Amino acid sequence: MKIARFSHNDSIRYGIVDDGDLVALDGDPMFAGFEPSGERIPLADAAVLAPVIPRSKVVCVGKNYHDHAAEMGGVAPEEPLLFLKPNTAVIGPGDVIVRPTLSDQTEYEGELAVVIGRIAKNVRADDALDYVFGYTIANDVTARDLQRKDGQWSRAKGFDTFCPLGPVIETEFDSASATIETRVNGEVRQQAPLTDMIHSVADIIAYASAVFTLLPGDVILTGTPAGVGTFDAGDTVEVEISGIGTLRNTVRDALVAP
Repeated sequence: MKIARFSHNDSIRYGIVDDGDLVALDGDPMFAGFEPSGERIPLADAAVLAPVIPRSKVVCVGKNYHDHAAEMGGVAPEEPLLFLKPNTAVIGPGDVIVRPTLSDQTEYEGELAVVIGRIAKNVRADDALDYVFGYTIANDVTARDLQRKDGQWSRAKGFDTFCPLGPVIETEFDSASATIETRVNGEVRQQAPLTDMIHSVADIIAYASAVFTLLPGDVILTGTPAGVGTFDAGDTVEVEISGIGTLRNTVRDALVAP
């Protein structure tokens, strides 16, 4: 089931995607369940938004594909390498990624994102998927030059617009048969099966929940495959995961004050 968060007639609502329509729901399904309101809204008449705004944090995993760890000049860590993005970095499908004036090297990183559905603390890997509400797509936008300069990743990963999410949350997703592909202006830059991840979704949730409590609406980015690279103002960046959809964003440079 695909869940969209959308704007229609000046209100933000949730709906189930069904044959080109949105079956509107009464409230946020993460808390109110999947109760239809009785209204069907054509997708073409709605503005699809980021499917979730994390209530506390975006948890990210670095170097979770062997080939990507190698292209970054190192070996994959034995344990998940965690870092955070602020929720102010989140934008939705169709929104614009803004390249900051502080960076000359902004790069895409297409990733599977996991949306947490209930409070998780010290969960076992065997039980971890019970805490998942669903799955969506992310672009872990990175100012690579600042990442190298700072030696840690908060600034490089945390700019406004640096966490596109969407277009929907898929509640019935099978990562074992899914692939991820990132394109810039239609040219394929990244492509891999999700089974190439070193640490599984369940293992990541268990590891992260041992560090900090995961709250409903928190999002976990699970790492990117090899092929990361730069994009420029005017480009269109697409991340597609089979079974979920395509997250598409355009790019512009930050405005410089006169």
